[in-house]
Amino acid sequence: MNARPFEVFVPDDVLSDLAARLMRTRWPEEPTDPSQGIGVAALRPIVERWTRGYDWRRCERELVERGSSLMTIDDVDIHFLHARSSRADARPLVLTHGWPGSVVEFLDVIPLLVEPDEGPAFHVVAPSLPGYGFSSAPKTAGWNVEKIADAWHHLMTALGYPEYLAQGGDWGAMVSTALLAQHRNACRAIHLNLVMATPPPEVLSDPTEDERTALRDVREHARRGTGYAAIQSTRPQTIGYGLVDSPVALAAWILDRFAAWTDGEDFGGVSVDRLLDNLTLWWVTRSAASAARLYWESYAKTDLGPVSGPVGCTIFPGEISRPSRRWAASRFEDLVYYAHAEAGGHFAALEQPMRFAEQLRAFAVEVKGV
Repeated sequence: MNARPFEVFVPDDVLSDLAARLMRTRWPEEPTDPSQGIGVAALRPIVERWTRGYDWRRCERELVERGSSLMTIDDVDIHFLHARSSRADARPLVLTHGWPGSVVEFLDVIPLLVEPDEGPAFHVVAPSLPGYGFSSAPKTAGWNVEKIADAWHHLMTALGYPEYLAQGGDWGAMVSTALLAQHRNACRAIHLNLVMATPPPEVLSDPTEDERTALRDVREHARRGTGYAAIQSTRPQTIGYGLVDSPVALAAWILDRFAAWTDGEDFGGVSVDRLLDNLTLWWVTRSAASAARLYWESYAKTDLGPVSGPVGCTIFPGEISRPSRRWAASRFEDLVYYAHAEAGGHFAALEQPMRFAEQLRAFAVEVKGV
């Protein structure tokens, strides 16, 4: 399980093929209602930038600069970014992304965590989930959230970090929670920016105004916002053919969720080129089918039972789930940190890297002695 440097380089013919496919796109008509999905008017300018002017080589350089590496764990090549701090008091931290994101989400926040101007510093390890990005696709079933947590523990200890903190949103929140449950002696505390908890009776019977709004939004998401999950948790292979073959289908599938889950308009202020960094990583690695299989493995088996061990939560205003402190504490028995961020959504590290880093540093202060 030795780590080895990974030189990120996509052959020119792969990028040329991408450009040719983009130029041959057959566009549908606009939807008759916005609820039907991302519109042509929103998607087409991004695709035009992808076709002309976008520079993938810049992103490759950034991935290499952030310590792009590989480690083989249980016959799966796990790609990860590894950036060590110069600070003697830095703590190891494993950052886990979700769907439809990637390690691209952390490119801007890693320097803020590794060499901050003030406050706690971290040695950052940011793995790509199995079957995502440059991590290879598992050849057998069974790579669920719990197995990924075991792999992350092996990764961190093999890198020389017998104790560490963990952070995650989306699937990363599930993996981080599993790490705390399965490897409590090593994973000392976790921070989550997607906080999933069943509302307790007191919230349902006597909600505050904020809780009432949060309950309404969660119900609306369950009613109209989970079509992607229904497909990927039952037929990931079937949807994968179109997403691996058509870059515009992939862009629509992913950016539809970015549009819905970021805070405010224009994808939460994320630049078009950064959106394209994520999309291109998905495209050149043909990850859509293999990544979707995580839903088949774990979506219907999500464990929302009680969690012991130190947990920190930051609620970003554009997030899908925004439980109150008492709501979150009904699941997380040792809730050591709870805060609301002023801006940001589901892709908090990507949308608000400064705020995200500030939240992690504040959390680290609370678990300094853990």
